[in-house]
Amino acid sequence: MVATANPQDAPASNDPSADADAEEVQLRFSPEEEETLVAESNTHKAEANSLFTSGNYDAAISKYDEALAVCPNYLDYDLAVLRSNVAACHLKLEEWKEAVENATKALDGLDKLEREEKEKENNDTGTKNVEGVKEEDDDVVEVEIVSAGAAKAGPAVPAADSPADVARRKRQEDIARIRSKALMRRARAKSELGGWRDLEDAQKDYQRLTTMDNLSLADKKIVKAQLRALPPRMEEAKQKEIGEMWGKLKDLGNGLLKPFGLSTDQFNMVKDEKTGGYSLNFGGSGGGGSK
Repeated sequence: MVATANPQDAPASNDPSADADAEEVQLRFSPEEEETLVAESNTHKAEANSLFTSGNYDAAISKYDEALAVCPNYLDYDLAVLRSNVAACHLKLEEWKEAVENATKALDGLDKLEREEKEKENNDTGTKNVEGVKEEDDDVVEVEIVSAGAAKAGPAVPAADSPADVARRKRQEDIARIRSKALMRRARAKSELGGWRDLEDAQKDYQRLTTMDNLSLADKKIVKAQLRALPPRMEEAKQKEIGEMWGKLKDLGNGLLKPFGLSTDQFNMVKDEKTGGYSLNFGGSGGGGSK
């Protein structure tokens, strides 16, 4: 059962954001219900993982979809893991667009999660700072008093990380791990799509991966190889698409110019080497045109 707020408990408001906040409350489950849903989602995920391992990728996608359907929609990390796994299935099936779509959803979810956790951390830090403020006289200068024995001793041993710090660091490592997997999968799919813009996007993902320190040696080799291979592929795809576009424009132009005794053959497309742009120049008589 979804936890909902009693409308009588809240004052009436004409603020649209208040309605949005109320809707957000309605989307959250009680801890007991959330635990049950997550357990059910993990059961589906485990079955999907087994299907993936056995090479039954279509069935694995169906099971991952079942896991997504029951997973609470505010658990961005759990959802990102599932979306990244779905992207891996689509890669195996060479369904590149679907792989890009699911990897992108995984990355968007991780970005949202990190923003929320950073805001929470900043809020917690701000609260602690406010609570720890002490009123002091403006003309008082505090001096650290150090005993003779302490002065001779080495630097103080830093305190061990608190359980909260350990948990936070583990969380960050988990997010980085799923992000690198999703980026690798999206970059591969974009590269396979092969369009000019797709290849540019793949290059951006691979460049981003070079800044991550959690890649395996095999993934690092793939990233380096792709960054070497992509530039010539991008230029080839760009020229091909420009040629195709020019061909379509010529067909359209010929239809428009024919009543005037003109042809697109009388126009030349000239590339500006400085800007990389193109312009049309009238070249006089041409095939099918009047003199």
